Amino acid sequence: MAGQVNWEEQRVCVAGIGITGVSVATTLLGLGARVTAVDGGAGARLQDRADALEAAGAVVRLGDAQTLPQDSTLVVTSPGWRPDSPLFAAAADRGVPVWGDVELAWRLRGPDAAEWLAVTGTNGKTTTVRMLASILEAAGLRTAAVGNVGTPILDAVTSREPYDVLAVELSSYQLHWAPSVRAHSAVVLNVAADHLDWHGSMDAYAADKGRAYEGNRVACVYNTADPATERLVRGADVVEGCRAVGFTLGSPGLSELGVVEGILVDRAFVENRRTHAQELAEVTDLAWPTGDEVVDGGVPGPAPAPHNVANALAAAALARAYGVPATAVRDGLRAFRPEAHRIAVVGTVGGVTYVDDSKATNPHAAAASLAAFDQVVWIAGGLAKGADFHDLVRRARPRLRGAVLIGADRHLVRDALTQHAPDVPVVDLDQTDTGAMAAAVHAATRLAQPGDTVLLAPACASMDMFVNYGERGDAFAAAVADLR
Repeated sequence: MAGQVNWEEQRVCVAGIGITGVSVATTLLGLGARVTAVDGGAGARLQDRADALEAAGAVVRLGDAQTLPQDSTLVVTSPGWRPDSPLFAAAADRGVPVWGDVELAWRLRGPDAAEWLAVTGTNGKTTTVRMLASILEAAGLRTAAVGNVGTPILDAVTSREPYDVLAVELSSYQLHWAPSVRAHSAVVLNVAADHLDWHGSMDAYAADKGRAYEGNRVACVYNTADPATERLVRGADVVEGCRAVGFTLGSPGLSELGVVEGILVDRAFVENRRTHAQELAEVTDLAWPTGDEVVDGGVPGPAPAPHNVANALAAAALARAYGVPATAVRDGLRAFRPEAHRIAVVGTVGGVTYVDDSKATNPHAAAASLAAFDQVVWIAGGLAKGADFHDLVRRARPRLRGAVLIGADRHLVRDALTQHAPDVPVVDLDQTDTGAMAAAVHAATRLAQPGDTVLLAPACASMDMFVNYGERGDAFAAAVADLR
């Protein structure tokens, strides 16, 4: 806690001056620490941030992210910095601890601090944590979605108006640098290969995800369809009495949440759970209206994708672990609205539905998206980040009407299609400029038939062609609008 550190005696090196780094530096300056912020980047936007931090009292060093300031007593890193960075090697050699922003936030909590309900996983984190925040709000609690999404976690922890409970999204990067965090309850939604270039191995990646369970007091929530999440629960060092609680798309067993005849039910946080269950919500409560631009008239809220039903169960489990009543689960899920670029219907033209899931930036996310539709013309490709697409294509083959490939690593997707779906028509667009999206939408339209879905679920990162996945999704929606 803050009282254990005399911050005026600390010389803190802040690694990175993105959104997280600025929040860290500002917080530390407010505590009286001397701050030197380092960043290897350059450019006008970064210089503006540097100027603002220097005006607040920090020393900022741009263009050199490898040299540790000589008098440093602590390093606080932004999430994306690789653990093999020379800066961290220098810190280890000199015995200087390295924390992430989440670790700093945890240590700054006061004696009456809000509880943390933690959410991590390869995919679905943001949707689940926002569902959780919506449920907690419906219960009348002061809360916020924080961490890897929404409000910077340091801002929430140091807020003058205290929170009751926080819905905390934690990436594997953040968990790697947060050894002290001990949440009230946590969920690992799923574990699939991602960011292995950063973590070094699948085992290391999974181990960092599993840190979310360390020290849990009430519930470790896991996905019964993903055995890796249950293994992480079994290996976690938790407080005595903490329970393992599963969620499933099927009928729930003892100490599980699941689905029975279209109803989300709880057999974990009820009395006499051996013989009783509590209804929480209907699956149809998750059919949120899209509110997006529609070409051929109105589009009702789409039937919820299976993975979003799973996300809702995970959010409900954490809320129930905190003691939220069933009515608040229902009301919170009804009030929730997904963020953009997450299975968002952007229009219908000629009986074909166009869906933007640009956030599906790895094969695991794309597989969940493809599984939500019966017949799909798939737009895929981008930066593969070392991913393998063979299992994805093998499973998706029965649903594919066709595929349109874009981006720098599209050949990897094409190779998987050639091997596992040779009869699926493929359009390979030899373009990597942003205008390729319009060509991709027109090519997909030619392949689609009435009743089909044209699905942007790239299974790849976007930075070869776009600033981020949001810009990629916006380009897709604009191309669909132009079909008129």
